Amino acid sequence: MDKNRQIERIISSVKDKRHARIIVFTGARQVGKTTLVKQVFPEYEYLSIEDPILRKAYLNLSAAQWKSQFPKATLDEVQKEPQLIESIKATYDTYEDVHYVLLGSSQLLLLEKVRESLAGRCLIYELYPLTLPELATQTWQDAIVPSLWQQIITRQCDSSAILPSFLMDKRMPVKNASWEHYLRLGGYPALVADDMTEDDKYTWLRTYVQTYLERDVRDLVSFRDLEPFIKLQRAVAVYTGGLFNASNFARDVGVTSKTVQRYLEYLRLSYQVIILPAWERNAAKRLVKAPKVHFMDNGVLQAILQKRGGLTGGEFESLIIAEIYKQVKNLQTDASFHHLRTQDGKEIDLLVETQEGYYAFEVKMAEHVSPIDARHLLDVEPILDKPLLHGFVLSNDKETHHFSDKVTAVHAAMFLG
Repeated sequence: MDKNRQIERIISSVKDKRHARIIVFTGARQVGKTTLVKQVFPEYEYLSIEDPILRKAYLNLSAAQWKSQFPKATLDEVQKEPQLIESIKATYDTYEDVHYVLLGSSQLLLLEKVRESLAGRCLIYELYPLTLPELATQTWQDAIVPSLWQQIITRQCDSSAILPSFLMDKRMPVKNASWEHYLRLGGYPALVADDMTEDDKYTWLRTYVQTYLERDVRDLVSFRDLEPFIKLQRAVAVYTGGLFNASNFARDVGVTSKTVQRYLEYLRLSYQVIILPAWERNAAKRLVKAPKVHFMDNGVLQAILQKRGGLTGGEFESLIIAEIYKQVKNLQTDASFHHLRTQDGKEIDLLVETQEGYYAFEVKMAEHVSPIDARHLLDVEPILDKPLLHGFVLSNDKETHHFSDKVTAVHAAMFLG
């Protein structure tokens, strides 16, 4: 079952323009890059760089041969042979009627070379696991209904559009189905297949984690011993949603703090985690400066921890924050992401900064919320350097609560689905 992707509309609108003759897609393995490109660029010849023999042959093509043999082509896993990017650059600079799509699963290997060689010559897009609105579709042709959050951040509506109860939402059955899938399995497209049993899906996730270690991590760096990296990956999974202290992790894993920082960066560059920096622009306030780390996909997190369900508060927080993050990224909206914690205990799980101000989020796994759950949102605006546009408590409470004109508690699935 193919799910529609929000970014498809954006790409389709630019793909024939002159400045889009080279388009680069990067994202985690199995996130749907190849499927998306075959859907949007069906006329492009598909070239896999995985095959070492063909890879060598492609390297030997001149610009004229690229033009005559492959005037429109998709090069998959191009980070395996970064030198090919030079060939594409030479072809692009020589001929105006060539078009290429480059795919890769590592920011480090692909984007470093792209920025070095293709600066000003390409458009770059990142693809993430499926969001809740995408999970709600059944085919590529299905319209994607933007979430309330996406409508709010793009100023199509405001908090007054939030219904008094999730039970009043006509799309509740669809949103609930996507939500239940997301809580159990995350957002990888392979896991929506109708012919897979639940056991098949968990086996797929375990295999994915193993493949990631054996292929993607080894692509990034030549590890003599993967064991310390595996230990750190698991430790980060256990403490997802928590403050990241490199010294503590170094002690647990048995490596230096510098090595821990390097391993964490590998996890970020391969789209496994989101590193949420601390907001620290108020010099008058004593603010915690440590970042928070959130796993990008809850299904992968569950596989690393070898568990099925039984979410902790940190895991629930991570899957909500990852969903907010992915939905903003899919819109190509200019925003930055932070967490905020003061030394005296005030905490905001997520701040999304736009040009106009901030959206602030508190995440609670509870089925009932009260004003005490919103207390930090109610007090945060004097600390900030821009207006608080709105604060949200996202939880499993089906009833909507307006704690002030700027703070609302809403069911996470209603808000994000």
